[in-house]
Amino acid sequence: MLNFALYGIMIEKKSIDYEKAVLIGVINKEQSEEKVNEYLDELEFLTYTAGGEVTKRFIQRMDVPNPKTLIGSGKMDEVERYVEEHKIGSVIFDDELTPGQQRNIEKQLRCKIIDRTSLILDIFAQRAQTSYARTQVELAQYEYLLPRLTGLWTHLERQKGGIGMRGPGETEIETDRRIVRDRITLLKNKLKKIDRQMETQRGNRGALVRVALVGYTNVGKSTLMNVISKSDVFAENKLFATLDTTVRKVVIGNLPFLLSDTVGFIRKLPTQLVESFKSTLDEVREADLLLHVVDISHPQFEEHIESVNQILSEIKSSDKKSIMIFNKIDQYEHETIDDDDLVTERTGKHFTINDWKQTWMEKVGDRAIFISALNKENLDEFRKRVYDEVRDIHVTRFPYNNFLYPEHLDQY
Repeated sequence: MLNFALYGIMIEKKSIDYEKAVLIGVINKEQSEEKVNEYLDELEFLTYTAGGEVTKRFIQRMDVPNPKTLIGSGKMDEVERYVEEHKIGSVIFDDELTPGQQRNIEKQLRCKIIDRTSLILDIFAQRAQTSYARTQVELAQYEYLLPRLTGLWTHLERQKGGIGMRGPGETEIETDRRIVRDRITLLKNKLKKIDRQMETQRGNRGALVRVALVGYTNVGKSTLMNVISKSDVFAENKLFATLDTTVRKVVIGNLPFLLSDTVGFIRKLPTQLVESFKSTLDEVREADLLLHVVDISHPQFEEHIESVNQILSEIKSSDKKSIMIFNKIDQYEHETIDDDDLVTERTGKHFTINDWKQTWMEKVGDRAIFISALNKENLDEFRKRVYDEVRDIHVTRFPYNNFLYPEHLDQY
């Protein structure tokens, strides 16, 4: 079971009514047992974010997935017995289910069947605050539901909400494919109209250099945004705390620029969300400089870097100038061996900034920066580095303004 201390979370189960859920993962040629457990750790955190409590995990090794139920019949019987005995509300699969698999599993288990994509969409439905974000999420949900309409509504009529049931599922039980397609068309047209308005807004920002915070979800982008811009952007230790892009004008020294906080990325990000959040991602596409924030305290931070780089490549932004920002150095834990060959736990408190700069991580990209946004540690070096990069972009764009930016400033 997941140790939530890895994420800095303490759960008060008595004060929150969590829905019971079980997780199911599959070990195959593409996913080792270690990898599946890592994915299920993240899936459990997603479940917690959505309002669920994971009571058990089921893992099966299969070279070829069962076309009817993904997992084998024996494992399905085992899950069925557990669901009945413990009154489980949701069974959540880490891999995306086909519409046929979802229907077959629902018939046998007689409870809500959710896959990773559906779970992420549900969290987005909870987190969407603005009309624009809600429209984007609703479009992604309808596109996900469209091929799953057959036999789905009858099952939904028995549900009372909960994980995976927010959004169109509850309110459009009587709908059919034609109505859903019409709704998708309407939402797409609405987004196109808003996209044009946002494009005009971005064009009206003038010639200021644009800097975008990017990174895996829950790495501290919003906290860093608050520290740099002295604004009050919502930040919480849960996945996808921020959906709407926030843009602030920031001044370091005598140099103004625009800083945007974008939606966090995640492994196996649903394609529906990538498409529906196109305009949100446009802030990344149009940025002059990317600040790639990494949670160095997370045990899989290297994979998070790879996932973010993959998504940046998909949206054609991988060639942009970027700075790697290793955040949460105050929470970093590392096992090392001392002179007596005893394994001891070493925390980030034992590392100086110079210690960090001696690691391989300092050489990632073009000189990485190590900070703690929460504790405001090493932010002076961070600000100077951002100032230097933004200044270089600005003087290249406007060479006649060079005299405005001296080589050395006494204060940032």
